[in-house]
Amino acid sequence: MLGCWRAASAVSAGSGRWAGCVRGLSMAKSKFEYVRDFEADDTCLPNCWIVVRLDGRNFHRFSEQHGFKKPNDDRALHLMTKCAQTVMQELEDIAIAYGQSDEYSFVFKKKSRWFKRRASKFMTHVVSQFASSYVFYWKDYFKDQQLLYPPGFDGRIVLYPSNQNLKDYLSWRQADCHINNLYNTVFWMLVQRSGLTPVQAQDRLQGTLAGDKNEILFSEFNINYNNEPLMYRKGTVLIWQKINEVMTKKIKLPKETEEKEVEVSRTKTKVVPLHCDIIGDQFWEEYPEILAADS
Repeated sequence: MLGCWRAASAVSAGSGRWAGCVRGLSMAKSKFEYVRDFEADDTCLPNCWIVVRLDGRNFHRFSEQHGFKKPNDDRALHLMTKCAQTVMQELEDIAIAYGQSDEYSFVFKKKSRWFKRRASKFMTHVVSQFASSYVFYWKDYFKDQQLLYPPGFDGRIVLYPSNQNLKDYLSWRQADCHINNLYNTVFWMLVQRSGLTPVQAQDRLQGTLAGDKNEILFSEFNINYNNEPLMYRKGTVLIWQKINEVMTKKIKLPKETEEKEVEVSRTKTKVVPLHCDIIGDQFWEEYPEILAADS
């Protein structure tokens, strides 16, 4: 290629030498282009919700080495939500996201044509944007804790053809949040306040039902699980909402010599976190635009 560039500067564009060089490059390009045939077609089916779910890789070890509070660390949860908000702001075809612990699910619109609906593009963009945001915003939430090594996240893609399928998926993730958080809350109370070893606490909880765990919390630790923060029990839902923002602006009024500060109101669409139930119908009735036909 460098030789062709030199040839172009040495001879006119119409010379035989330059034309031959161009023909050679064209032939080489055609010769090697066959390798593109090895790429698998990963186009997502049309008219389906595209869900990208990412999970922290070896986050049990990561949380221990970075001193996460048990059973829940507000800093870690808020950092996860910040990263998810960044993903949604960069990839505006996401209709809703749901997160708990070290996972987040991003739901792309059924009619999204983003990157021609290639699954690899959806997954790699979401995971890379999330992981880089985690490192970028770490100091905003863990001010006194140095990031010892980069976190890892893996991702998967699942397609859901109907609105009910999607609602059931999100309900499944929220039910998982409740089950895991209830267990972890009791487990760490037994370890931190009753002095049990992790193995003893695990043995104590083996075979217990939700009612049993609630009873242990209430009778032994005076904790009503229903009064625990919603973020722990329900996880975090991210949706788009129109927000009225009031800002101060300097303007110069007619017949005035000096600028004056006035308040200006404007409407802006932002990603808003909610901590609420999404298993029942109330949430979907309150935000019908999420599942709207033209989404």
